[in-house]
Order: sequence, then C-alpha cells, then structure tokens
Amino acid sequence: MTPAVVFDDGQGELAPLTHLRAAFDVRTGALTTLERLRLSLGLQVVALYVPEVLADLTAEAHDLAINRLPGDLGEVFVMNGRCPLPPDQLREPEPGVLYIEPETHTPVGGKLGLVDAIRVLVGEVPEVRTETLEGPVLMNRPWHFRSVRDQAIRFDLELIRTTRMFKPVPDGVLVIGSREQVLVDHDATVYPGATLDVEDGPISIAGGAVLRPGAVVIGPTAIGPHSVISEHAVVRANTAIGRRCKIGGEVAGTVFQGFANKVHDGYLGDSWVGEWSNLGAGTTNSNLLNTYSEIVSQASPDGRRERTGETFLGAMIGDHVKTAIGTRIMTGSVIHTGSMWASSAAVTGCVEPFAWVTDTARRSYRLDKFLDVMGDVMARRDVEPSDAYVERLKGLHQDSVASSA
Repeated sequence: MTPAVVFDDGQGELAPLTHLRAAFDVRTGALTTLERLRLSLGLQVVALYVPEVLADLTAEAHDLAINRLPGDLGEVFVMNGRCPLPPDQLREPEPGVLYIEPETHTPVGGKLGLVDAIRVLVGEVPEVRTETLEGPVLMNRPWHFRSVRDQAIRFDLELIRTTRMFKPVPDGVLVIGSREQVLVDHDATVYPGATLDVEDGPISIAGGAVLRPGAVVIGPTAIGPHSVISEHAVVRANTAIGRRCKIGGEVAGTVFQGFANKVHDGYLGDSWVGEWSNLGAGTTNSNLLNTYSEIVSQASPDGRRERTGETFLGAMIGDHVKTAIGTRIMTGSVIHTGSMWASSAAVTGCVEPFAWVTDTARRSYRLDKFLDVMGDVMARRDVEPSDAYVERLKGLHQDSVASSA
C-alpha cells in the first residue's frame, strides 16, 4: 500500500471552523474529513502537513509525523485535507498524475514520486502531468460544510454500517421504517418512549450515547459517542452530532464538532457548531430568507459579503462561543471563536473573534477572564486544556485585538 500524507494547505477562508484544528479534522458529516478519507480510500496515513500555527495542536490529536516525512519513502499518495468527498479519480489514481481543482487551480491529490510529493506539501505545483477534476471539490468558505453535508452524512453512515457491530433496538422504542436502519452500538442507551424515524435514511447511535424518553430522531442522522439527546428533543434529518454533546429543543441539518451544549428549547437549523460552545435557552436561528432567495454571508469581519449558493443556511458558530437566553441568530451569520453574545439585538453578519457584545457595549473579551471561564467549562467534561491549546487561543486573541485597534 502506498503511504499517504494528508495536508492542510491553509488556503481559503475556513475560519472559525479551522481556528483550533486542521481542515481535515473538521467534522463535515458523521465523520471528520480525515476519518472519511482514511476509511473510504483505505489510506495508510504516515504523516500530516498543516500550517505551522496548528502543528502542536495537530500533534496532540494524532500519533503521526507532523510536517515531516518519516523514513525512506518512494512513491507517496498526497491528499488535500480540504477535500471532504474524494473524487472517483482519486480512488485509483494514475501514478505520476496530480489532480487539480479547476476553479482555483489548487492541487487536490495524486500518487507522486517523493520529490514531487514534497513540492505539493510545501505549497508548490511540481512539473508533472496534471488532470483537471470536474467542479469544485475543496472547501474554501465556512458555509461549504452545507454543500457537502447531506452526501457526507449518508456516505459516512454506510461506512459506519460496515465497520461496527450493533445491537437490536431496545423494547419500547418506536421505530418508523425498517429496524435494520437503526445502528445502535452495544453500550448506547435508548430509553423506552424514544421515536426513531428511518424511512428516509439510517440513524447511528454511537457508544455511550443516550436518547432520553420522548426524544424524536429522524434519519439520516448520526449521534456521536457519549452525547445526550434530551427528553422531547426533535433531531431532524441530516444532523451529525460529535462526541459528548447535549442536545435539546429542535435541531435540523446541523453539524456539531463535539463537546457543545444546545440542550434547551429553541431552533437550530442548517448550522455548524464548534466545540465548547453553549447556546442559551431559547437561542433560535433563521436558516431561510423571507424572500426564499440565495443567502449572502461574510467569512471574516473585514471580508466581503459573498453569495453562498445556498437557499437554506443557518449559522457557522466557532469554538467557545456563548449566547444568552433568547438570542436570535440571523440567516448566514458567522460567529468567530470565543465570542459572547448577550445583546437583545439579533446576531447578524460576521462577529469578530472574542467579541463581548451586550446592549451597552461591544468590546473584546478580556483574555484572562476568557481563559478562566474556558477552564471551568472544560473541567465539567474532565478535560484540561494543553499548553499548546492555550497558546493558540492567546495568539488568536492577540490577532483579534490588533485587527480591531
């Protein structure tokens, strides 16, 4: 098997999804992109290449060589980690060919000799034969999670079906559709009175997950390890919940990276939610304009407003974001890492990192206070932030303060 290297070229504007993780570690369906690439392509990944600011965090997350190639390698399969759904050409790539995305002329992947592979990994385009792929295949903006979500979740659920063992659905659980479409890990708990609707797609419930009585889950949906779906919650189709989340109210078509709280009443639709975020009771977002027209969004605070190509698009919510009770989030909003919204006004547009927003002021979240709160929040899940994690947040905070000065 040809050794593989997955790389994050740092291109595009994917923040806040990539503030604290490489592009291939973003959850783009039931799985992260890296998990999907490994399983679907059968990759023997030997190294990861990432922007230097993410090297230490990536090293903590993966037991692999980071930004270096191990040992003596000959031919190397290189794969761009911004490609959540690998094109068919990369399932059996022709040796010596580099596959290119047409719109951006960016390398997507290929099976190359060592020297040419290294050139790709350091951001160059080697003088090799190239083949242009059809259509865009790389994520370039945070809202691109939405364009790959449905296909990625269905693809991942089939991967999950073939790589795990499952137990029968417990007694007292109402299943609408074929019970074979309910994939319950052996140490998951589904209480009597829960309803699982699999007429339009399967439901995966990972180990340690809990569905409380009265919860309604509609497939295709994936519930991650040790996540809890509260009583009377409604989880609609095309939702992917990462590990150790708490979910309540109504959720539809939303991807949770993991470790997030949306446990109270309120609607969240067609959104992406980062880790350690907490949405206060009654927080509700819009995912459709009254005009039913294409949604325009803004990836960065100083960026331009862009057409997204989406009619249904909610919010892109970064890590460590907090909203107060009754918060309203308007269509296509982007809320960057570490922001705290406690204003009676609705969230609109793009909210800068570490914004502290109330009815009386909009200022930067004090770093010392933010780190204190972060430590308390993570301790509730028995997690302690590493030095590398804290340093990355300090760097993000410093950049945010400098850009707003």
